[in-house]
Amino acid sequence: MTALLSVNEVSTGYAELEIVHKISIQVDKGEIVTIIGPNGAGKSTLLKAIAGVLTKFEGTVTLNQQNVTTLSASNMVTVGASFVPQTDNIFPSLSIKENLEMGGFLRSSGVSERINEVLSMFPELQKRPNEKAGNLSGGQRQALAISRALMLDPVLLMLDEPTAALSPVLREEIFDRIDVIRKTGVAILMVEQNAKEALLRSDRGYVLVAGELVLEQTGPELVANPDVGRLFLGAERNPQIHNEGN
Repeated sequence: MTALLSVNEVSTGYAELEIVHKISIQVDKGEIVTIIGPNGAGKSTLLKAIAGVLTKFEGTVTLNQQNVTTLSASNMVTVGASFVPQTDNIFPSLSIKENLEMGGFLRSSGVSERINEVLSMFPELQKRPNEKAGNLSGGQRQALAISRALMLDPVLLMLDEPTAALSPVLREEIFDRIDVIRKTGVAILMVEQNAKEALLRSDRGYVLVAGELVLEQTGPELVANPDVGRLFLGAERNPQIHNEGN
């Protein structure tokens, strides 16, 4: 099966500082794929490069078999890839409905209909479309940011730490909404610090350490992997993960 998203040997970073080194990953249609790793591993940097926020130093990215390596974030949206950053992802002074209208600004028609479709997936927002976004809780803001990203009917939704700083109850609500979105046919690639919860809902996961890809397994396999557990307990690069022996 041809992958929906193919990232091939991508290196990226900030200015001349390379953070991510020759990473190759893929996302198939309808999958949830999660990138995990310790702080500073380059997870968000990689996601931003895929989304067109950062320039790729080398490597290629294809979406639906189209080369999108050099596309900006705004142009990535037009080819079906929406990105939700961890912060500054809504307009606080606008209402829920106005935020969604902004998300759908490239649509030639059907904005109201799409708003209704998107809000049906987020009942907590559907109840008060005229509420100012700045009045929403952290979980509701994240829900709104994800809703905005869905306004252009993406085939791929990229989420950077969607449950960061949320309570366990609100985390569960966001993950439930992600499950609902996947059922509509949208593939999801996310970076997530609440690794266990994310991986249990993921088809596959990738582990990044110090800007390098060290492991790929199914979500449940990564949860059960003792080496991954030690990694998240603060261990240095794990020799067994790197297959370097003892």
